[in-house]
Amino acid sequence: MSKRKFAEFRRTLGMALAVAATGSVLLLGCTSDSSVARVFGSAGQGPAAAATKGPDYDKFRKTFIEATNDDGTREQQLRHFNDAFLRVRRDYVHDVVQPELLTSAIAGIQEAKGEQKSISPKDATEGALDTMLASLDPHSIYLNPEEYSESQVVTSGQFGGLGIEINAENGVIKVIAPIADTPAEKAGIKSGDLIISVDGTDIRGMKLTEAVRLLRGAPGTAVMLRMTRDGVPDFDVKVTRAIIQIEPVKWAVDGNYGYINVTQFISRAEEAMERAMRRIRAELGPNLKGIVLDLRNNPGGLLTQSVEIADAFLNDGKIVSVRDRQGETRRFDASPGDIARGLPMVVLINRGSASASEIVAGALQDHHRAIVLGVRSFGKGSVQVITPLDWGGALRLTTSLYYLPSGRTIQGRGVLPDIGVTGPDETDAKREADLPHALMAGEVTEDGRPRATLDESQCPVAGTKKDDRLLGCALMYLQSGSPEKFLASMSTRPKS
Repeated sequence: MSKRKFAEFRRTLGMALAVAATGSVLLLGCTSDSSVARVFGSAGQGPAAAATKGPDYDKFRKTFIEATNDDGTREQQLRHFNDAFLRVRRDYVHDVVQPELLTSAIAGIQEAKGEQKSISPKDATEGALDTMLASLDPHSIYLNPEEYSESQVVTSGQFGGLGIEINAENGVIKVIAPIADTPAEKAGIKSGDLIISVDGTDIRGMKLTEAVRLLRGAPGTAVMLRMTRDGVPDFDVKVTRAIIQIEPVKWAVDGNYGYINVTQFISRAEEAMERAMRRIRAELGPNLKGIVLDLRNNPGGLLTQSVEIADAFLNDGKIVSVRDRQGETRRFDASPGDIARGLPMVVLINRGSASASEIVAGALQDHHRAIVLGVRSFGKGSVQVITPLDWGGALRLTTSLYYLPSGRTIQGRGVLPDIGVTGPDETDAKREADLPHALMAGEVTEDGRPRATLDESQCPVAGTKKDDRLLGCALMYLQSGSPEKFLASMSTRPKS
């Protein structure tokens, strides 16, 4: 996998690249499962047309042949490219221009070849598909057979490794965040740290996939990392690898209020959330007065899980609809039954809330089931379908867009909070609309929101570490009983 492809994939989805004993685990931003894939007819079907022809394709074929060595697989690899190319033309969310796609594919071959005299047909195919898919949008990529095999653990939520989310930026491996309660967090690794060497091997300038191979290993083995952190001298950290079990939901009680933090929309998320709700109710009983649903820094996951979690708090109505390039719509509706039994709710979002998180926040907001606090979310409202290919690889292709119950789209716009609460980290935050080749489904408008914008320093602290001011504002809102009373009480609080 090229550095650009892997880094862009990891960064734009905002989900963990977990440095694992079994491989780098790619968790997707909001991926349709097999049932949704069947809706769009992408999974497991052959191409609908014969091999591509025409002058643009002839130019591509000539470049391919001239760049590759004759190992007997040229025609086979060209057939592989044709298969993937035709699937992109058929299934992509928008009509695509064949000459532009093929020009990108040619550039990918030339980039893969570099200064070499020739490359293998397999490498040429991968280079062509990498660059061609990257030209579409930030979330469409080609997975070679090895990458696709590793991605099969995407929703299992369990793996061996350090428990860090990493990215490649300007030739340096950067820690996005340590996963809670993992060896990385316990070793003191922090968001923004740079890893410059692994067991004495300098990894600056190394491809991300190569760095991952050095970082991963068997559970119980140790690795020594050399780190750079702003404001302090370079330092070493010893981390012992372990089996990482991702818990998708955390819960707590604060006074008469329940707190549910959904961290990832993996396959067990809705079940874990209902279990958390039962435990909160068992602890507080009739004293339970409201619920805070925390979706901050939750970059998404499975569409089915987002629908089920939103449905858990709704009695009826549309949750989300999915529209492909023909305008065909698949609608997901709520079923009777609200596990919170109508109790007041606050949903917390930030710029790291993406895709599945935005579906849940937007659905609860549109149905006036919850008030949303925080800042505008990431804005990833596109559907990616993973289509296995005959030779073991796969396409992860954007096939459609999400639309909330009100008809507004998430893509490029995000969910705007009912009451904005800004913090110090929000000023230069990148979102979907800032990414190269980002799909835009409309300008970002206020849509009548937010009613007011507060500074996070006005909020009281809350949470187990007594440092979560947005949660403090959420609890104040629930205690106040209405937006008007909450804003009136906040108007008298000074910034700290």
